[in-house]
Amino acid sequence: MTAPATTRYEVVIGVEIHVQLKTASKMFCGCSTDVRGAPPNSLTCPVCLGLPGALPVINRAAVEHVLATGLAIGASIPDVTRWDRKNYFYPDLPKGYQISQYDLPLAAGGSLMVETSEGPVEVGITRAHLEEDTARLLHQTSAGGGRVSLVDFNRSSIPLMEIVTDPVIGSAEAARRYAEELRLLLLTIGASDAQMEDGQMRVEANVSLRPVGAAKLGTRVEVKNMNSFRSVERAIEFEIERQTRVMDAGEALTQETRGWDDARGETYTMRLKEESEDYRYFPEPDLPPLRTDAELLESIRQRMPELPQARRARYRDSLGLSAYDAAVIAASGGAYFDAAMVGGSEGTAKRTASLFSKIALRELKTQPDLLSARDPAQLARAAALAASGEISSSNAEQVYERHLRTGGAVDAIVAELGLSQISDSAALAEVIERVVAANPAAVADFRAGKVQAVKFLTGQAMKETRGQANPTVLQQLLEARLRRDS
Repeated sequence: MTAPATTRYEVVIGVEIHVQLKTASKMFCGCSTDVRGAPPNSLTCPVCLGLPGALPVINRAAVEHVLATGLAIGASIPDVTRWDRKNYFYPDLPKGYQISQYDLPLAAGGSLMVETSEGPVEVGITRAHLEEDTARLLHQTSAGGGRVSLVDFNRSSIPLMEIVTDPVIGSAEAARRYAEELRLLLLTIGASDAQMEDGQMRVEANVSLRPVGAAKLGTRVEVKNMNSFRSVERAIEFEIERQTRVMDAGEALTQETRGWDDARGETYTMRLKEESEDYRYFPEPDLPPLRTDAELLESIRQRMPELPQARRARYRDSLGLSAYDAAVIAASGGAYFDAAMVGGSEGTAKRTASLFSKIALRELKTQPDLLSARDPAQLARAAALAASGEISSSNAEQVYERHLRTGGAVDAIVAELGLSQISDSAALAEVIERVVAANPAAVADFRAGKVQAVKFLTGQAMKETRGQANPTVLQQLLEARLRRDS
């Protein structure tokens, strides 16, 4: 029997991620970056069209976004950096070259810690540099039935940051978690909206295998066209399996670029993989070297919000939340949750987190911007009512769900639905008598020593009150009633 692939080969993955930066204007001109819905080629000028004689001007906001990213990942920021021309011909590149950075990036080194099913993994980062985006190619069928390719230059020269990892990732899952964590970091610091479905974040993976114990890296295959985090994991898993089959057959792998076909669940050959020498990098003559200084970096550092890893740690260590709740809240609504906790207390943190994880997370799947239109104090109020016993935990979930869907105040919803918790002994005594009379078998079981029967009877009583009874008070009264006649 053949040994498992993981015992024979070591998986080595490096990830390259391009993200469009959140700026009002393009990288080297004043054209708007708000291209969504804009008519093709309507947001262009001589600079982003690459017309002769047009000179670029650096976008300061884009530079600061890359510097902020560098500080967030613990990278080194050089005193002086420069721009380079990356030369290649493709229809989406109007100048015949791309203004980018090569050997002097804005941020070098750094790392990002990610959580996987196998435990925490530290992903080393090689560089984060700034460049301009290309135009967009549209492949369509003409009126005559032939295939045509059209070019929309609206996207041309939008600020683009490329973040490249070291070849240190050892699994498809870790690559996916890294991409997810990087996106969360970029959203947190406001560098990018990073919407994969809109092409604002593009993930490429360099995948290779080598025999276990070997020092030399294997043949590198680049995988593109992965438009979701799930696709990233699936594409890399497929590529690992494909390379394993080729190597097991004693065949040589080809260094190439492969695309991912999500519908078929497999990669396909696109072209042979280029090397850096093929791009004939040389310094950009139309832009001066860019200098950073300690005052600028300190200003960016002072504006930096709490980063996702620190926020998760605070939720776990200070509020006692589970690792799951801490991760979910930090990723989906940390600012909203923190605002709710201002009106709450540490004692209600777990209950508040539970409501958020169970209810808000579900609603956010269909309404991603929902929390921006809802008052976080209402989450705190629902948790407080449940903690005080004024409503049951299940009713707190119902009330909070209705608040998220309608925007109504929690107290008004409680009154509207008549959900105030019943703790009055006299009122509960009437319910208990009805339940005892309706369930003689369970009563007999309890009196025969089967104490678990009381839980069944408590559940029946809760149904009688539509979940409004205080379950602790109810069970105490029920046990006293059953023992009285036994």
